Amino acid sequence: MDFLRPDDWADALALKAAHPDATPIQGGTDVMVELNFDKGRPVALLDLNPCRELFEHTEIDGRLRIGAGVPYTELINRLGDRLPGLAQASRTVGSPQIRNRGTVGGNLGAASPAGDTHPALLAGDAVIEVESAARGARMIPIDEFYVWVKKNALESDELIRAIWLPPAEGPQYFSKVGTRNAMVIAVCSFAVALYPGAGTVRTGIGSAGPTPLRAVPAEEFLAAELPWHDPAPLPERVLREFGALVSAAAKPIDDVRGTADYRKHALSVLARRTLGWAWTDYLAERKAA
Repeated sequence: MDFLRPDDWADALALKAAHPDATPIQGGTDVMVELNFDKGRPVALLDLNPCRELFEHTEIDGRLRIGAGVPYTELINRLGDRLPGLAQASRTVGSPQIRNRGTVGGNLGAASPAGDTHPALLAGDAVIEVESAARGARMIPIDEFYVWVKKNALESDELIRAIWLPPAEGPQYFSKVGTRNAMVIAVCSFAVALYPGAGTVRTGIGSAGPTPLRAVPAEEFLAAELPWHDPAPLPERVLREFGALVSAAAKPIDDVRGTADYRKHALSVLARRTLGWAWTDYLAERKAA
């Protein structure tokens, strides 16, 4: 197995073009596990750690641009106030050591349906900036990024450069169910984000389908039902219908972590709870205003 170490980002793109089967590695929290358990042995590893621009984040024209190499710890500590859903998801990733090394860029590259940040990225309306040496940069909306189990929309010569997200304009929440309380792969996970200005809602479902999913019928139902301009506590009917629509949108399977029926039930509960927390925050914000 070859180990490719570029001098900078331009060199990394050139190496990826010359070695399209090379697997990018930065934090290594997914790649090294597969290597250690002999579940995969790529032809080559492309080390992105010399590309220091991947570790930067900035705000451009009202949107946050987060380099693909920014670790989870940085997201939590530096951007958690503006991206609360993504920060909540990042807190559930592995141990402190993993959060110090692991990145959202790596989560996207692996494209595992169980990846913790995917629901928050879907709910947060992320856009993924990718680049190749031959064609330059392009932007992929998060809804178009996931193709199949552990398959994303990148071409063979492309690398993920950054993730673009608008700062939260309303409450955002993430929650997941695992087989234990910490350092666990999700049995299922869910995220919700409220957009009071537009009167819309976005969701994200993880570990309950071949790819991360949105529950679009649930979003449309909730956007029409929420009393945005005259906020009041939500009726139990709305919470339960939202949970049922989220459950119906899932496409789970039975596996060693849980059955499809359990995942559907758990998602309905997570949806009700996260919505309840988000709406309580919205009521508090409106009251304070």
